Amino acid sequence: MYYDFQPKKTRKQKRAENRFDWIQSVVLAITVLFLVFTFFVRPVEVVGESMLPTLQDGNWLIISAFERSPKSGDIVIITQPNQTASGGPIVKRVIALAGQTVDIDFRKGIVTVDGKELDEPYINDLTKQEFDVAFPLTVPEGKIFVMGDNRNRSLDSRSTRIGFIDTRYVLGHVLFRIHPFGNPKYVSYSQEGEK
Repeated sequence: MYYDFQPKKTRKQKRAENRFDWIQSVVLAITVLFLVFTFFVRPVEVVGESMLPTLQDGNWLIISAFERSPKSGDIVIITQPNQTASGGPIVKRVIALAGQTVDIDFRKGIVTVDGKELDEPYINDLTKQEFDVAFPLTVPEGKIFVMGDNRNRSLDSRSTRIGFIDTRYVLGHVLFRIHPFGNPKYVSYSQEGEK
């Protein structure tokens, strides 16, 4: 015959155990969320209209903080000290990578990379706004050339105020637009034709 000699737990002890289990679950969930949002993805708000029509002022984005090697066509979040009026991160599209040559015909509004005209269905208008950078130019090693989709209202690599972007300052590339909540959207685009 088997006898259970363990004393029965009181209602107070059971409640204390349940409370401890609940607290342990909450702490674990918060830790996992912290790790995910620190090392893998981050939420970022769009400030300004330089990425119209793709992104609107006030949109919220999820960026991949894990993969920081940008590709042509990626929308990236960049932080560079003293390069923006707001001092905060900027959102731009990668046009060219290290070693590639960029040229812009401002009369026709055409951007070429390595002599090939870019197919840019995402831009708001043809690229007619000139700044103080002379073209053609070759992107140095460790840098990228970026522009906003709203080409005539974007301060980007066409200006010496922004210039080439050091890839160390790329926080990540945009995966999804999550706000407005009723209309989430995958927003990446590759020059190789992958959407």
